Amino acid sequence: MSQFFHIHPDTPQQRLIKQAVQIIQRGGVVVYPTDSGYALACHLGDKTAHDRILRIRQISGDHHFTLMCRDLSELSLFAKVDNTAFRLIKNNTPGAYTFILKGTKEVPRRFLNEKKKTIGLRIPENRIALALLEELGEPLMSTSLLLPGQQFAEADPDEMRPQLEKQVDLILHGGVIAEAPTTVVDLSDGDPVIVREGMGDPSPFR
Repeated sequence: MSQFFHIHPDTPQQRLIKQAVQIIQRGGVVVYPTDSGYALACHLGDKTAHDRILRIRQISGDHHFTLMCRDLSELSLFAKVDNTAFRLIKNNTPGAYTFILKGTKEVPRRFLNEKKKTIGLRIPENRIALALLEELGEPLMSTSLLLPGQQFAEADPDEMRPQLEKQVDLILHGGVIAEAPTTVVDLSDGDPVIVREGMGDPSPFR
């Protein structure tokens, strides 16, 4: 049975954030809010937790996960970023963007695109997500909470609880958050390529 924490969306309770991070560090799978809906997350280096997320979502091992980073310093540790890409990312984060970049050796190989060796990275605006990342001190491996057979990610933790409470270790309730996909920008080969238009304004990358 999972734990269920009500977290204030503007001033997350540090005591609950610390408990959430302890669960992640022990190999837990958590549901948490982002600025583009709720997501599933686990520790970057935990293959068992990663495999649990694959089973929850009923997806294959080649699914593209995203590294949730707290700031640009983490981004440059896990991705190869040239000066042009760095300036573009710096000017548009935090925000509702996912950037596709070449991964470094710090990223476990199972998370990289098999052919291009790329990884998706984000710096979110959501205060609960940022508080988690700050307390954890490293990126979270994350994927949208899109359950089997559903077209949209889950928005209401009270509604998702009966389906997920035996599959995850913690649900962080930060309010009802409807899915609003990020804008995906591929910066892995030089010039920006907009892969998907979403919440983030695509005009800086045209």
